[in-house]
Amino acid sequence: MEQSANNQLNKNLLILHFTVFIWGFTGILGKLISITAVNLVWYRVLIAFATLFLYFKFNKTAIKVSRKTFLQLFFTGALVGGHWILFFQAIKVSTVSVTLVCLSSLTLFTAVFEPLINKKPVSKLEILSGILIITGIILIFKFETQYTLGIILGLLSACFASLFSIINSRQIKKLQAPVIAFYELVGAFAWISLFILCSGGFKHLSLPHSADIGYLIILGTICTSVAYVAGVSVMRELSAFKVALITNLEPVYGIIMAFVFFGDMHTMSLGFWVGAVIILSTIFLFPVAQKQIRQYRAR
Repeated sequence: MEQSANNQLNKNLLILHFTVFIWGFTGILGKLISITAVNLVWYRVLIAFATLFLYFKFNKTAIKVSRKTFLQLFFTGALVGGHWILFFQAIKVSTVSVTLVCLSSLTLFTAVFEPLINKKPVSKLEILSGILIITGIILIFKFETQYTLGIILGLLSACFASLFSIINSRQIKKLQAPVIAFYELVGAFAWISLFILCSGGFKHLSLPHSADIGYLIILGTICTSVAYVAGVSVMRELSAFKVALITNLEPVYGIIMAFVFFGDMHTMSLGFWVGAVIILSTIFLFPVAQKQIRQYRAR
């Protein structure tokens, strides 16, 4: 029984790592796609929920939910849409590397928000991990002042991601991951459409260039509908904080890919790398410290 549970845990961790790798690629696509951040996310969400709808139709899957659940997921979609808009706008005003490292503050936000929302004791180790990650971000902020706006947008994006991740960790206990993803993407699409309507209307919605269409399809299908469903599904076994912690590996994958595609590493200062090392060291050492504490308490 214990062996089976461990196998399931390892399977979920493997799925999450693969999902985070795919998410790391979204930053590259965001830089390559030429349209504005709002337009990019609008097309991304449209493609993503349309893909899921076709999937449900093909498999004849029942997706009906109660009115209360629909409204919960619909409003959570506002956080999802806001997170993506802030994320891609941060990339466009700074760099892929800076934005991905700022996204690491997800750990601290989750360490604070999860106990408050789920009404459980605050973990001192989680808070310490979050503070170390914020320290790394401060170092980056200090030395990369030309990217101030990008850093602020990246931090806000992480805050939104933390909130909808915690909400999803509760929803997955009673709903299937594809259903959660579908209604949240519908909500994100509706809220983004409303934002576009209130800020000038759809006449300002840019049509993607031919070079952007392929990137948008990859972004909307593999990097959104597939990855989003996978990311939500693992929360059945993993806590929101653990998901947030592993999600912090996204900068590792993203920065390496940014170097391959754009040579981004050459533009980063020493302060950036010191901050990045602190963040990534915290991610890798957290499970070790957690295990040591459990063994100490068991004595």
